[in-house]
Amino acid sequence: MMENTITKTVGEEQKETESQEKKIAVDIVNCKKLSVPIYSKITDVLQICGYEAAYPVVAVKINNRTKDLSTELYGDCTLEFVDMSTEEGIKIYRTGIIFVLARAATEVLPGCSLTVMHSLGNAIYGEIKHKHFLKDIDISKIEERMREIVEADEPIQRSTLPRPVAINLFREGIHVKKKGLLEYFKSDTLDVVTCGTYTDYVLGPMVPSTGYLKNFRLRYYLPGFILEMPRRENPLILPEYIEQYKLANVLYETEKWAKVLKVHDVVALNNVITSSNRSDLVRLIRVAEGFQEKKIVQIADQIASNIDRIRMVLIAGPSSSGKTTFTQRLAIQLRVNGITPVAISLDDYFVDRERTPRDENGEYDFESLDAIDRPLFNNHLIKLIQGEEVELPKYNFKTGRREYTGEKLKLGQRDLIVMEGIHGLNDKLTISVPKSRKFKIYVSALTHLSMDNLHRIHTTDLRLLRRIVRDNSYRGKSALETLQQWPSVRRGEERNIFPFQESADVMFNSALVYELPVLKRYVEPLLQGISPDNPEYSEAKRLRNMISFFIPMESVDVSFNSIIREFIGNSCFLN
Repeated sequence: MMENTITKTVGEEQKETESQEKKIAVDIVNCKKLSVPIYSKITDVLQICGYEAAYPVVAVKINNRTKDLSTELYGDCTLEFVDMSTEEGIKIYRTGIIFVLARAATEVLPGCSLTVMHSLGNAIYGEIKHKHFLKDIDISKIEERMREIVEADEPIQRSTLPRPVAINLFREGIHVKKKGLLEYFKSDTLDVVTCGTYTDYVLGPMVPSTGYLKNFRLRYYLPGFILEMPRRENPLILPEYIEQYKLANVLYETEKWAKVLKVHDVVALNNVITSSNRSDLVRLIRVAEGFQEKKIVQIADQIASNIDRIRMVLIAGPSSSGKTTFTQRLAIQLRVNGITPVAISLDDYFVDRERTPRDENGEYDFESLDAIDRPLFNNHLIKLIQGEEVELPKYNFKTGRREYTGEKLKLGQRDLIVMEGIHGLNDKLTISVPKSRKFKIYVSALTHLSMDNLHRIHTTDLRLLRRIVRDNSYRGKSALETLQQWPSVRRGEERNIFPFQESADVMFNSALVYELPVLKRYVEPLLQGISPDNPEYSEAKRLRNMISFFIPMESVDVSFNSIIREFIGNSCFLN
């Protein structure tokens, strides 16, 4: 494929003449092939081809590179439109909404400082600092201004500026943190986007105008705000916001940790890494690990204080959350309390292969709850809890059958069943066990780090980077294979894990403030190995752009029981 879609500086008269004389070939994925004038914009191509999509198109992949819809074409290419039903598309939409929010906030509350802090379901939580404490009337005015901007369908224009000039735009006010971030940018030029008198730097594509951003809701949420946005499953509908108290509490706890560490964003972390005093970095690592160990001790103590009632611990969380290491470290703290954890593998309770349900593609769906022989599993649990002995099965993945090898289990008075699995938080899995006898733990990597005050680092991105490194080291998979599989993994999480997270008795945040600089050394060369010929190239490029702002660090000071060791290697639990 030709790499000639980069914007060029050409005189307007010359462009007009060439566009009348020269045609280029455009191959539109899942649509048709066209011949269009050179310098055609993607928005024009959309109209010409009559492309029909169930959901709004917000960007385009040009030869596997994701670009704005306002991009001009300079040569033969393949196009794939990105709509809001894709993870990439919904991220672009949400970037646009935050952009409009920031503009409206600066117009309603001049001189304010806005910070986007973390996600809560289909919403984000943030705070605005101004001369007075934020009030609900302030948020109402900001939302009203946002809707005016959206209804006006104002253009959002991208321009390329010399790096010093661009950085100078972000010296004060709402962008004060961005200046420090862009000091780490290596390119001689920077792309900025402008709407009205408001200018920002964004990572990745942006919608061409504000009229694309009609679906949102902004409301006061003491002491800040909640910005509700659509989900990619049905991006035309704004779902009802469901309060997630437990998730909000663990995020609040994470913010408290960040204040102690004094590291909220990439710039602060880079400053610690590059500090002339190496003890600053060592201290950061030790304190971050100490927070996690303290939390694990608290969880173990909570279980131990109720050991007469609790007979099993169920641990679940999305992919690459560090569940394996967490489970091992929890087991140690349980033993400190005189409790013997007994692991049971849910995989050994798979139904026979021919009874395994199939997914929409006709493939075996091993993540389905119906892939588990729940009657047998619950029968064994009840017997164990009542003090009876059971013979444990062993699933033979080659034959697709359960086997019995004579392994038997009987629980002592201070023995405790510990089980890690995708369905651990779903009470249908352990329906015969009373809720009072179960203790459920949700584990996820909820990073508090941000690029600047307006751009968060997504939890899913952190987990994806972890998984790329682990898959390559332990499963023989390339970064390309991991990216290809990731959408399926995410669908499984949305279906089997996230709906049940609030039912957990406790949530554990496995993210470490220093881990992205450590992961960078491992993951960057893997991402660079993904060719532009692959559809996953745009995602690899986005991840590379994100981690490019981090100063890499060595793993020599990372303890061998750290959760990050589960992914980079040399874990004392996995050797």
